Amino acid sequence: MAQLILAADPGFAHLALEEFRRDSIGGQPLAELASGVWLADCDEGFWGLAETWIDSPPIFVRHICPVDIAFPLIATPRDLARLSRAAVAEYTDLLDPEVSFSVQSRIFVDLPYKPFDINRAIAAALVESAQTPLDVRQPFQILSVVCAAADERLPAQAKAGDAPQALLGLSLASHNISDWAGGVRRFRREKDQISRAEFKLLEAFEAFHIEPPSGGVALDLGAAPGGWTRVLRQKGQYVTAVDPAKLHPMLAADRGVRHKRMSAEAYLREGPDTYDLLVNDMRMDAVPSARLTNAFADYLYPHAEALLTLKLGQSARHLDPACDVLRERFKILHMRQLFHNRNEVTIHLKAN
Repeated sequence: MAQLILAADPGFAHLALEEFRRDSIGGQPLAELASGVWLADCDEGFWGLAETWIDSPPIFVRHICPVDIAFPLIATPRDLARLSRAAVAEYTDLLDPEVSFSVQSRIFVDLPYKPFDINRAIAAALVESAQTPLDVRQPFQILSVVCAAADERLPAQAKAGDAPQALLGLSLASHNISDWAGGVRRFRREKDQISRAEFKLLEAFEAFHIEPPSGGVALDLGAAPGGWTRVLRQKGQYVTAVDPAKLHPMLAADRGVRHKRMSAEAYLREGPDTYDLLVNDMRMDAVPSARLTNAFADYLYPHAEALLTLKLGQSARHLDPACDVLRERFKILHMRQLFHNRNEVTIHLKAN
């Protein structure tokens, strides 16, 4: 069996499938398991495609996992014990006991249990049988379990009529594009959170392995009401927040925040300082936003990095032109449509 499951934002799933067909050998989507989630097949299998995407990651595919076996479900709580026994039989000898693992489950059919129940049951059984340490936050190995409705195009390990199936596959976390099931990275809402946009910046820092320098200075373009500024302050940055609108009162009282109550263009005319990090989440079309980001390249230290979101609307036709503009002043390090992006992509840059 050389099948895999890929996930993407439903609104851009067609672009994710284009990436899959482009980068795989003979890649074909077989069945849509849920909105934006596809069972697919390719000649090189999961591992070959995963190696390709480690070197050159896709933009719109958020997560992939292999399909090793298909297990028929009876849709009662007894499935938990049955799945655990199947996982022990299949994976005890395949798990590396020297590194951690996690079980990640997704359910796309009506079942009398939740993903957490599957994760807990299978993980407990594998810890006992394989003597492998469990780490749900930073696992080295991941056993993916995807429960889907019956479909003639799904693999069948046994004739099960119309019974739903669990598709199981073992992989390295580094090969799944995202460490999180389906690429769904959720953050706990904090008491002092200003806006949901904070999740975008937190996810970008994590996905792109960005560590702002201790005591660094950051420039936040289009800062109001201040969600990204608050995250930057949590990261130990002194922030210049540029926006004609007011910042949240909590930030207005923060001596580590300097609010330039003006447009980004006006700040350019004033003559900016020099920064370790530039972030831009302005509500602008992609190409103008890229040009504005370029205009600040002269005000970044040689080691500086930049993060911006490019707004795509309902299509990605402006993405390539905007990237061409950015390459005039920056090297594009990473570009992904993260879980907390909507009709946009997040780009990680380094000044040329």
